[in-house]
Amino acid sequence: MKRVRINQGNVGLVFKNGDYQKVITSGLHWLGFNQYVNTYDLTKDFNISLALEVLLKDEELVAMLEVIEVKDNELVFVYENNNFKRALEAGRYTFWKGLVKRTFQTIDISKIYITENLDKALFKNYAVNKYIRVFEVAAYEKAVLLIDDVYTKTITGGVYRFWRNDISIKIAKVDTRQLQLEVSGQELLTKDKANIRINFYTQYKIIDIEKALLANKEFEKQLYVLMQLALRSYVGRYTLDELLEKKEDIGNAVFEEVSKNTKALGVTLIYCGIRDVILPGDMKEIMNQVLVAQKKAQANIITRREETASTRSLLNTAKLMEDNEMLYKLKEMEYVEKIADKIGEITVSGNGNMVKQLKEIFSVNK
Repeated sequence: MKRVRINQGNVGLVFKNGDYQKVITSGLHWLGFNQYVNTYDLTKDFNISLALEVLLKDEELVAMLEVIEVKDNELVFVYENNNFKRALEAGRYTFWKGLVKRTFQTIDISKIYITENLDKALFKNYAVNKYIRVFEVAAYEKAVLLIDDVYTKTITGGVYRFWRNDISIKIAKVDTRQLQLEVSGQELLTKDKANIRINFYTQYKIIDIEKALLANKEFEKQLYVLMQLALRSYVGRYTLDELLEKKEDIGNAVFEEVSKNTKALGVTLIYCGIRDVILPGDMKEIMNQVLVAQKKAQANIITRREETASTRSLLNTAKLMEDNEMLYKLKEMEYVEKIADKIGEITVSGNGNMVKQLKEIFSVNK
């Protein structure tokens, strides 16, 4: 005989020759010949290598255990003292009753929607998050929800969570803000056979997400092609000079043409316009020469106009002085004053008529 002691918070399983005999609780116990005891902490998980079916035949032991059966397509969340502990997958699990307050929440993951009342903090826990699919839609976005590749509904901004299982879940998002699409470096031929490149842009907005994403494949590429074709059509009707003068008109024409087809794409146009007209190198040189020649011609015209105006002014002044002797004298004195400003010294010979001599020096015979 052998005496053993089981401390509080522990239990013992008695074995004889390797076979389970019974369970013993806290206190002093006597063991018979070839008997031994394995001690277990009631606060720990129940882990034993012996087949559980053998142990569950002991009703006394069964009363001390919490046996949890988790089916396929199920999860069981284990809470200890109201705090999440772990998630159990399909299988059989056993826990000691008594010291630790445990609760169990069964989750059906064969469905996709999370209908259970779960604390949001659990979604940040990897033990839970690995069983969940998360999709985020920004506040300025909309998305279509596809379940097994079948359209289900349209969703707006927010965070969407679904159970992870064999059901396919996809979302396709679009930006509902005003967007811009550019046709850059488009090589075009004008009516007068000038080879140019144009940067064209359009501003648009998605108004029907189902049409844009479900009824059309790559709606943005289709919109790009519509703009490209309309631009080619209208640019080919104008010469280079007309094109440079009527850029706004071409933008409006493309807008009207493309708008006829955008409803089927689920979008509406807001504005179209030519941003840049890029000429090839030789064309640039020719245009620069033409521009320089035009500016020189304009400058020559202005110079001739100024010379004509100056001559006309001198002629008018001469006529006035011819008709008005006083005006002539004033003009004469004006020139005398200008000449005198440049004379440093005047020598006058003789003793009389000094003023008369000065007058004769600067006088001009009429």
